[in-house]
Amino acid sequence: MDASERGPGTAGEDYAERLNKLQGKWWKKLLPVQAPYHWNMRRRLGGRTLDVGCGNGRNLAALGPGSVGVDHNPHLVQDCRALGLRAYTTEEFFADPVLSAPRNYDSLLAAHLIEHLEVEQAREVLGSYLPLVRPGGRILFVTPQERGYASDPTHLVFTDFTALAAISDDLGLRTVKQYSFPFPRRLGKAFIYNEFNHVAEQPRV
Repeated sequence: MDASERGPGTAGEDYAERLNKLQGKWWKKLLPVQAPYHWNMRRRLGGRTLDVGCGNGRNLAALGPGSVGVDHNPHLVQDCRALGLRAYTTEEFFADPVLSAPRNYDSLLAAHLIEHLEVEQAREVLGSYLPLVRPGGRILFVTPQERGYASDPTHLVFTDFTALAAISDDLGLRTVKQYSFPFPRRLGKAFIYNEFNHVAEQPRV
């Protein structure tokens, strides 16, 4: 299979429009609601980051210089480019030997990607990108908790700390830290934007 990000329900223009509509609400534009989440990512990920399943660039815009986004939805990739971000479709990315060179990135972000995939597909997709991260590079997986998971019909698998650790272990990563953000775990059933965070490290040898 090609290393597609997200499930089939996220591939079309309708999904891109829905995502942009949700993120374009007036109060999200007026208030710096993404600031805490961007701070959280930057403190975990250093240098040039590969953002797998980058969507419309919400996170990519906050990552370090030289960071690159990949998404299987060409409409979302165009949205990223309209913002001046470096983003590519899966096919474009892997067709470019420079972009997809081994050990080319310092870290990898997969935020709100894994829950859109069946477990085996998640392993396969993530496994296709991990060789591009340098030894010792940091990996950050982010998935929604109960309230957030229930809010999107394209979510396929509820992926909590246990499930994230299992995927990480299967991929040969070393788990560094797990935590709930921005609020304690108990608020996951009430606050739609509470997230599971799993920090891992690429093997050093």
